Amino acid sequence: MKILIVTGGDVDAASAAGFLKTYDFSYVIAVDGGLASADFLGLTPNLIIGDFDTVDGELLEVYKRAGIHLETHRPEKDATDTELAFSYALDLPEAEEIVILGALGRRFDHALGNLHVLLQGLRQQIPCRIIDSHNSISLLNKGKTFRRKELFGTYISLIPMTEQVTGVTLTGFKYPLKNAVLLQGSSLGISNELDAETGTLTFEAGILICVESKD
Repeated sequence: MKILIVTGGDVDAASAAGFLKTYDFSYVIAVDGGLASADFLGLTPNLIIGDFDTVDGELLEVYKRAGIHLETHRPEKDATDTELAFSYALDLPEAEEIVILGALGRRFDHALGNLHVLLQGLRQQIPCRIIDSHNSISLLNKGKTFRRKELFGTYISLIPMTEQVTGVTLTGFKYPLKNAVLLQGSSLGISNELDAETGTLTFEAGILICVESKD
């Protein structure tokens, strides 16, 4: 089951609508103020979750009357609304992939927190991504094959999530690497590109933030 989470960050309607045309989600979670984006995109959520401090009350009432399940939390809690939604999605028995829209925006603390939440999916070996109009962000603890026709954008950046990532080898890239070590605090892995139709990434240990991006 592919799960879409729509949060309260920035969602570009045009790019989100284009992305949704190419993807078939069987379960949708709207997170607090993200209900407005889900509604605008014509998505009917299976679940609306949050403390509801940013959602429009009248819009929320429409969905309550329609019988959509609401999970209400107090504002004073130990997890963000997005993390609550993500944990809920991970617990769904048929979860096989999770995509988050709206996880990036003006609040960098929330954006950074949402990136770290993806670690929960990595631990359970469930593919997870954060998508916005310019980026597709995921975490990797093993190698990956990149195919030009499947890329989200032109650029591929690999940034260490752990203190170091060892044995990094890139083939088929404009800037290849062989058995390199990527360290936190270095920009070595930023803004690479494929130099062939297919590129491969392998590494020995660590976790990488993988950002496929476009201008």
